[in-house]
Amino acid sequence: MKYPVNVNEVKKIQSNIWQMISSTFALRKGKQGEPLPIFGHYGGVFQVGNEQLVMHCDGVGTKVLVAQALEKYDTVGIDAIAMNVNDIVCMGAEPLVGVDYLALAKEDDALVSEIMKGLVAGAQESNCAIIGGETAIVPELLKNDKTFDLTFTVIGRIIDKVITGQAIQKGDVLIGLESSGLHSNGYTLARKALDIKKWGKEMLVPTRIYVKPVLDVIAQHELHGIAHITGGAFSKLTRLNKEFGFSLNAMQKMPKIFEAINEKVNDVREMYRTFNCGIGMVLVAKKEDETGVKQLLTKHGVKNQTIGEITDKKGVWLEYENKNFELS
Repeated sequence: MKYPVNVNEVKKIQSNIWQMISSTFALRKGKQGEPLPIFGHYGGVFQVGNEQLVMHCDGVGTKVLVAQALEKYDTVGIDAIAMNVNDIVCMGAEPLVGVDYLALAKEDDALVSEIMKGLVAGAQESNCAIIGGETAIVPELLKNDKTFDLTFTVIGRIIDKVITGQAIQKGDVLIGLESSGLHSNGYTLARKALDIKKWGKEMLVPTRIYVKPVLDVIAQHELHGIAHITGGAFSKLTRLNKEFGFSLNAMQKMPKIFEAINEKVNDVREMYRTFNCGIGMVLVAKKEDETGVKQLLTKHGVKNQTIGEITDKKGVWLEYENKNFELS
């Protein structure tokens, strides 16, 4: 089965975007809202008074088509919140407020109400207030009555310092936080590979929100890097630090829903470049903090495991079922 999204091409597009938008930074130089030149991470950082704030926008993608197929709309709002708040916590930021954007094919109060239930639930889980939003009726873009698109934009506050991954050192451990399933990426492929009648309910399980446990870990331990495993999956670990390598030498067997996809695609390397395969977030911690970090995560009810370590060998390297794969 051919992969519908080319990860390397997406990275090239992102680089080109950065070249264009970074030219606008000078517009706020020396003023409130001056951007910090941090590229390739999980949000844009800017200065307001003595505070460093982070802003990020993301959506649910084609997972909304699964919701449409199952006629169940009350959880995708959680995904919209999760994809944003999980990203900015990777930079050491506490979510503060956000706004949503909902595009509809037609006016549908019942549909909007169900979607908002998920948004409110996600906001409560992450302590992020929804302070506004926008609803657009665009029948020319969305042909089916129940088709919609949903995005969210969040602003957060850096608690102590921006976590970029530059503090990563050889010997640091990689601690993986269990995912709740597919989360909200890879659905273009997942919908092709999975029988929605069999897997639809599990495909719609909302993205786990890691904000509270991770902020608690940040408050008690020094983390050298944090990665939210979404689009590009484990290949994106290199955005944290390109001077060292990420050895995923202790990954457990991928959960059943991912095995079902791999039965169709038969490509372990691309599975770990597309899906979270059971690990939704990775914390990079000092070896001496490993036990403490894991105990704290467990206290929050987050299953976790040490999945690897930082090495001198640059790139991302996966050891899975006695075979080695280069992911970066």
